[in-house]
Amino acid sequence: MSGPSNVGDLGPDGMPGQPTRPPLAMVYGGGGLFGIAYTAGIAAGLLDAGLPVDTAPALGTSAGSWTAAAMALGLGFDTFSRARVVHVPNLRPGVVAALARELFGEARHPLVSASAVCLSTGRRHVLDGGALALADLVAASSAVPGLLPPHRVDGRLYIDGGVWSATSVDSVPGADRVIVVAPLAGAVLGPVGRAADLLLDRELGRWRHRHPGCVVDVIRPHREIARLAGRHLLSLFDPRRAHDVYPLGYEQGTRWASHLPEHDAA
Repeated sequence: MSGPSNVGDLGPDGMPGQPTRPPLAMVYGGGGLFGIAYTAGIAAGLLDAGLPVDTAPALGTSAGSWTAAAMALGLGFDTFSRARVVHVPNLRPGVVAALARELFGEARHPLVSASAVCLSTGRRHVLDGGALALADLVAASSAVPGLLPPHRVDGRLYIDGGVWSATSVDSVPGADRVIVVAPLAGAVLGPVGRAADLLLDRELGRWRHRHPGCVVDVIRPHREIARLAGRHLLSLFDPRRAHDVYPLGYEQGTRWASHLPEHDAA
């Protein structure tokens, strides 16, 4: 399969390039720079604890698409820390894509997918990192309306996948275990977090119905991390807050993995 794909047109597992059920799949949700730092911290903690998240198929939404791409390419959070910051709002065409290409070049990776919303139809598409440059995936998936510009992929303009869902977990393929990292769920941002939890629960219900026998886990920020999200949307794009979030996410990831049975972390 090539190019952007509507989730209704995908194979039975809902994501491109996954013909058999893998032992592990990752879902990284959105949340601005806060979300990048949190998902990257969790992923690094899980990896160092022995979970092979770097070789697992990964679906990213908005901020989570950056982490999905970085993990697949073996890039650590220091890659983001050294990158220039795009301050929002910034609607200059190509500004996000240029930053993404500085980080990822023209790399593609078949284990990476990203959700984005087609501007002309309002429908969610899952973009395939095996067929498209990862820089295009993350630029499309991260185009927050009013803050960052839409991004064109194969003739279609896309906006942030979070417009549809903060995680799009209902479009991830079946796997023996699916780990959902949800930066905006739970205690984060009060009513926003509660609404994200409700949507996530509905999506998980649909996913479990399609994939009986699969295990799904959700990792949410604890209250100390949630406080760093601030009280306003733009707080999620504060690089200083993100810098503080990463080590806390890493600690949470390693602690979470330590509670898994030993054979699950191999």
